[in-house]
Amino acid sequence: MRFSFLKSVSLIGFLILIQGCGFEVKSQTNQVLTPVISNKKIVEAKRFTRANKMDTTIAIFVDMSIHSGKYRMFVWSFELEKIINSSLCAHGSCDASFYSEEVRFSNVSESHCSSVGKYKIGKRGYSNWGTHFNYKLHGLEKTNNNAYKRVIVLHSFEQVEDTEVYPEHTMDSWGCPMVSNNTLIYLDTVLKKVKQPVLLWLYK
Repeated sequence: MRFSFLKSVSLIGFLILIQGCGFEVKSQTNQVLTPVISNKKIVEAKRFTRANKMDTTIAIFVDMSIHSGKYRMFVWSFELEKIINSSLCAHGSCDASFYSEEVRFSNVSESHCSSVGKYKIGKRGYSNWGTHFNYKLHGLEKTNNNAYKRVIVLHSFEQVEDTEVYPEHTMDSWGCPMVSNNTLIYLDTVLKKVKQPVLLWLYK
């Protein structure tokens, strides 16, 4: 009994410690218990969506500082004040290895790099890859305002897994935020319900 009690205390202490350090904590059902998105970003995203007449119920955050083999795309519900979906998301290869550890960024056409910044998720269209549909992305900042011209879209690909593959890396894209087929199917159901464009914010 004493040993079990000490183990429980240790576990609680460990969870408090990693929560305080800003790490993600998940239950056995993979539900995110502690947001990995800073409150500052959530507040800014809410202000930005209101100011630009975008959807104010959800936003999609992509944290490129997180290893590509871990969940780093998060769907945030402003109404529920929590993450409602976490998934893998590829970064651009920059014409280097298709399983690169380093993430580099560029807004230049044909660079095949990801671009940081806020995006407006646009119309649903046809894709040659994955689920065979995608969503156009419109870059809203100087760091990503060539996105539409570069054909940077939200799309899926069969080689992106549904669950974390760390320490392995997710296969790189040609600059697009690329997710698994099941993730895009989920996002599709969410995006079809909203009446205003949704914010996708990619940052490092």
